[in-house]
Amino acid sequence: MKVFCLGGAGNICRESVLDLVLHSRFEKITIGDFNEEVGIKLVEQLNDPRVDFVKVNVRDHEATVNQMRGYDIVMDGTTITLNGLSTACIAEAGCHGINLNGFGAEDEFDPIFRKNGKTCLPGFGMTPGVTQMMAMHAANQLDEVDEVRVSHGAFRPIAFSKSIAETTTYEYDPNLPGRIVFENGEFVQVPPFARPREINLPEPYGKTVQYIIPHAETKTLAKALSGKGVKLIEVRGTWPMKNMQLVKALYDWGFMRNDKITVNGQEVGVLDCIADYLYNSREGRETELYGYSLHVEVTGKKDGKNVMHTLYHTHPRSDGSQPGWEGLRAYTRNVGIPMAIATEMIARGQVNATGVITPEEAFDPTAVFKELEKRQIFIHEEVQKLAD
Repeated sequence: MKVFCLGGAGNICRESVLDLVLHSRFEKITIGDFNEEVGIKLVEQLNDPRVDFVKVNVRDHEATVNQMRGYDIVMDGTTITLNGLSTACIAEAGCHGINLNGFGAEDEFDPIFRKNGKTCLPGFGMTPGVTQMMAMHAANQLDEVDEVRVSHGAFRPIAFSKSIAETTTYEYDPNLPGRIVFENGEFVQVPPFARPREINLPEPYGKTVQYIIPHAETKTLAKALSGKGVKLIEVRGTWPMKNMQLVKALYDWGFMRNDKITVNGQEVGVLDCIADYLYNSREGRETELYGYSLHVEVTGKKDGKNVMHTLYHTHPRSDGSQPGWEGLRAYTRNVGIPMAIATEMIARGQVNATGVITPEEAFDPTAVFKELEKRQIFIHEEVQKLAD
């Protein structure tokens, strides 16, 4: 088996590559990235004969397709704005594909993947990805599902990479159409910072106030649970408190619209300027607490009784007590490892569906949980009987 790791030299996708080196059966692992210097250095650091590097410019469609041909799967670590371009290349190259984001740019290529008998799985990291596995694990134990509340805390700097800065501005864009909740059979659009809810995350994170965010789980879970009568699906998220304070201020003052301004005779987006500053500043690239925390609540009925399943996850702390999880890596490993796990499962033929599919259609949650546990990422579940 051969895997092409597009954007594999980035801060997150390199963790996926490392996981493939440590745990997978791939015979060839190619890092494809525009940054040749960083990519070659990563190959040297990994020091594995299966790993090589090619320089890729995903905007050059024909060249990228030719570079991908012959690989079993492309593990796509590119940014949200590039996922349409990258998926077009993967589809034409005749490979399986997977990425982290899952914001819908992949859907138009479904006929090509189906024609080629290949699978495309958009959005499989921690969230979206593992969150759907947690929700489905609970839902599979219930006869009826009433409500699903997915929450996560991503404890990382606001702009440690350009793709992360892009994600921050994307999710709180006031004009974004995909910020929705599923309520009584309909998708309802909500503004940024809608429906605040206090979520109690495990230590060292504690209580956090979280808001509705535009994530794939709202739509994919509505589809997967339609036969169980689900009435409400909400997806929330938060970042470190200072990050949230800044984003809220930018939203309140209109900066999130990214209006055009003129600087030294050149027209630029005001938010683009701020994002560039954050990416190049100490404040934008550091934070006090690093890591990731998922929290999923599913309520419904089992044997006529009202029940709530609460699932959350834990991982080694970022304080240096566990080698390999220090500082920022406590965040990036959480995101990168699930994509690597899913990549090998698809390449090994453990996913039967073809075309563009959802995580819920792809995997048995317990199989994913077992793989995560091998990497010191643990899923915990509590079941509570509710009053009738």
